[in-house]
Amino acid sequence: MAILETKQIRKHFGGVTALDDGSFSLEKGEVHFLIGANGSGKSTLCKIVAGVVGPDDGAVFLRGERVRFTRPVEARRAGIGVVYQELSLIPQLSVARNIMLGMEPRTRCGFIARARLVARAQEMLALFGGKRAASMEPDTAVARLAPGQRQIVEILKVLAGDPEIVIFDEATSSLHTEQVKALFGLVSDLKRQGKAIVFISHRMEEVFEIGDRATVLRNGRAVGTVSLRETNRHAIVRMMVGHEIAARTERPGHDLDSAAVLGVSGLCAARIRDVSFELRKGEILGLGGLHGQGQSELLLCLFGVSPTRCGTVTLHGRAVRVRTPRAAMRRGLAYVSGDRTQRGVLLIRPVLENLALCLLHRLRRGVFARGRLGREVLPAADRLALVFGGLARPVNQLSGGNQQKVVLGKWLVTDPAILFMDDPTKGIDYHTKEELYALMRTMCVAGAAVIWHSSEDEELLSNCDRVLVFNGGRIVEELRGERMTELELYNAALRST
Repeated sequence: MAILETKQIRKHFGGVTALDDGSFSLEKGEVHFLIGANGSGKSTLCKIVAGVVGPDDGAVFLRGERVRFTRPVEARRAGIGVVYQELSLIPQLSVARNIMLGMEPRTRCGFIARARLVARAQEMLALFGGKRAASMEPDTAVARLAPGQRQIVEILKVLAGDPEIVIFDEATSSLHTEQVKALFGLVSDLKRQGKAIVFISHRMEEVFEIGDRATVLRNGRAVGTVSLRETNRHAIVRMMVGHEIAARTERPGHDLDSAAVLGVSGLCAARIRDVSFELRKGEILGLGGLHGQGQSELLLCLFGVSPTRCGTVTLHGRAVRVRTPRAAMRRGLAYVSGDRTQRGVLLIRPVLENLALCLLHRLRRGVFARGRLGREVLPAADRLALVFGGLARPVNQLSGGNQQKVVLGKWLVTDPAILFMDDPTKGIDYHTKEELYALMRTMCVAGAAVIWHSSEDEELLSNCDRVLVFNGGRIVEELRGERMTELELYNAALRST
């Protein structure tokens, strides 16, 4: 008997159908992936199981009995824990307090027993690869942690409740390679304990590395469940999109002798040192290497978010000092972040306002002319094939992939000359990624230039003209032509500096 089963779940949000037939079953000791394009209903199905939203129709069965949770706390008490992509931590509290939030051990007088709380938190941290989760201390404030460390705290907070069923909704999107390995080790331990695990991920390598079965959703419907030992990536992608995927067209060799639109010489900042390179018109330049080696910091410096200590930057052959994002925008620069909740969109505001954000500095007397702005942003929405149900709809009601399209769309309306891409495809589905790749190529053919940092090596190698490999805040190698391979990239990334 399946420990969890959903049958013909249906859910509508206004006129939008989020789920039309969300059906799958989960066994004990199994890692079951839910796979599909953004907006296919994966997260909605998990939220229904977790009691966050209620179904319009259909049924959920837990240990063979029909259940209907009206609040998340009811699902937690029934043994269901969910790790969401959007964190629910309290930044001002310590790691230990966040992990044990709502489960704090108490003294006889009702006060928090701090020693026992810290000891329990240390036990949980030790589970994560046995390395205390990247040297985090229980007393460290969550606000001081890196994004990957915060995600680890979110995971451990759920596991501290000892759930029988654990749902990971894009839990690896903020983790670097070593942290992902530690999480997979922890997942293997949970399987041996007989726990049942649901995983939502857009990284195909993860699916086949740790998964047992996968259910594919398309347009709100479960179109099939497969054994991952008996299928392959191509078959799953075909199920996701409903047709064959054409082979990706490789970028033709770019003229690296064309004039440089951006020059960087000896740039130094808090986490980068002596960085020098040039960017050509129409070029896609990749920033590779292990996570956190200065790639994101470089882009933030170039866009005026982070200060530099030394070095020079030239635009079209002229030395410039870009101290603020406003100054960067005036010079035709744009920055697309993969962290859409912090640096991408205003989640509770309408699609119109988000797409028009980068146009507002042009307004005279601060007048927000909605009709005119709507006409200006709609072409960008069309280019991105944005599925949004109207410009007045809040962004937080869109799927993750469409939210990320809004992040990019707000910059497309400014027609930027240089686009800084900081891991922009993190957490979005395969088909949406392909759409964004094609858009980047189209922009470059039209004369724009792109600097692209990605945590996915294959993405850089398949889409960039060159890749600069970072290690310890420095560029240690430039890959181009026949050297654009995973082996060359890994060798450079792991080289001692």
